[in-house]
Amino acid sequence: MHTLFLNVNEPGAVETAGGILRCGGLVAIPTETVYGLAANALDGAAAASIFAAKGRPADNPLIVHICEFSQIYGLVSQVPEAAVRLAEAYWPGPLTMILPKADCIPDAVSAGLSTVGIRFPSHPAAQAVIRVAGCPLAAPSANLSGKPSPTTAQHVMEDMDGRIDAVLDGGPCEVGVESTVITLATPVPRLLRPGGITLEQLEAVLGKVDVDPAVLDRLAEGAKAASPGMKYKHYAPRADVTLLNGTCAQFVAYVNAHAGEGVAALCYDEEKDSLQIPAIPCGSEKDMAAQAHSLFDALRRVDDELHARVVYAHCPTVEGVGLAVYNRLLRAAAFRRIDLTPGVVGLTGPTGGGKSTVCKHLRMLGCGIVDSDAIAREAVQDKDVLAALCRDFGEDILQPDGTLDRRKLANRAFASPEATKRLNAATHPWIVRRIGQLLEQMKMEAYPALCLDASQLFEAHAETLCDEVWVVTAPQEERLARICARDSISAEEGRRRMGAQLDDAFFAEHADRLIVNTDAKAACQKAEAFLEDFLACQRKTD
Repeated sequence: MHTLFLNVNEPGAVETAGGILRCGGLVAIPTETVYGLAANALDGAAAASIFAAKGRPADNPLIVHICEFSQIYGLVSQVPEAAVRLAEAYWPGPLTMILPKADCIPDAVSAGLSTVGIRFPSHPAAQAVIRVAGCPLAAPSANLSGKPSPTTAQHVMEDMDGRIDAVLDGGPCEVGVESTVITLATPVPRLLRPGGITLEQLEAVLGKVDVDPAVLDRLAEGAKAASPGMKYKHYAPRADVTLLNGTCAQFVAYVNAHAGEGVAALCYDEEKDSLQIPAIPCGSEKDMAAQAHSLFDALRRVDDELHARVVYAHCPTVEGVGLAVYNRLLRAAAFRRIDLTPGVVGLTGPTGGGKSTVCKHLRMLGCGIVDSDAIAREAVQDKDVLAALCRDFGEDILQPDGTLDRRKLANRAFASPEATKRLNAATHPWIVRRIGQLLEQMKMEAYPALCLDASQLFEAHAETLCDEVWVVTAPQEERLARICARDSISAEEGRRRMGAQLDDAFFAEHADRLIVNTDAKAACQKAEAFLEDFLACQRKTD
């Protein structure tokens, strides 16, 4: 088949396209979203030829395009008031509404469903072709099924030359991702595919709008797709794409650590100069409209220009139009995603167990460390905390200069379990708040993992801030010897401090991983192996 290449600005081009469509042919036409592969929506045979040309699965429904609102009444069995309000707000534009279909809609268009998607595009060329053709047009994206959608006529020719009757060149598409799809055939309107009309915009008109789980994940096993773009791997280049979720610093660090031949990146504009591999920028980090506009072109370029076999793409925000970009990238990546936000290990154990040795080794391995002892020293400088300690343990715990006599406080606070509880009640709320603040700040940095070094982890209930808890311990007599040597205290005082802590059975029961530290080198090797496994679990992809 010879594919005509028509320019919308040439005389007779629109009329030629319309004539082909009236005769049951296929024409790729520009819309504001992507180029659509159009056929007469009321001709089942013509619609079926779309599936053949694209290699599209037959259970993936098509969207019907109209050129004026009044046409909707002949295509659906009912037009709810919500549809009228959405049309008043966003039609013509990048919004598809799914409604109960009329009998004139062939099963080939609806994929056997009782509903049909209707859209009124804003692109003047699309409207002109529909008007000249004299019929509504079924028009999925004009690409081979599964490949990135086309946003230029040249993209269409790369995929469809020789497979369709004509391509109408109307220039680059403005939006760059397919239309938003919302179903009004459910009790509560439901977003099925995000696009140029955002969830927030839909809610501004309709109030509550549910988001289908398939927007952010795979369609449930055995579920039937109610909209294009829900069920299959889509938009994918030949290269294997993996999404990386994290800050710019984390993205750059991860990509550079995995640099190699055939590895490329889709990145924000701000990241390109810091990457050590070929990269295609897709807009600024905060400019989600630019990301949407350039996405499909960038996915094609990684094949055509970079010849990449592996592509790391920075995971966008899921707000506004960013939700549409994320939805497309997730499918382009076949749902492969790595979360670069560092996980948190809570490192604890009985006093004298050797926790500090393991913590130092984790720091050497690049982990970010949050030292709860340092935070506790900050806590007792807070006037409210200091006042509570004086109330519970006496004003004489203060030195003449007004600072805390830590040794005197320790002797009183660890004299009995009840005294220790009073110490914890005064200090732990402040400490935990500060720990939470520091962890959130450090999660924005390029650490492989974060370690919360906290002997009082469980007593402060700070384990809730952690992904795993690692306990470092040792036999009791060995711990006692370490405590006495470390703090220059008697064995009696050492035993009193040990007795004020949680017992060994509690630590063993509540540990996700246990390190028995009778040999420093072996304990560090065990911690290193645990860290490797922890990172693998944290960054596990689908």
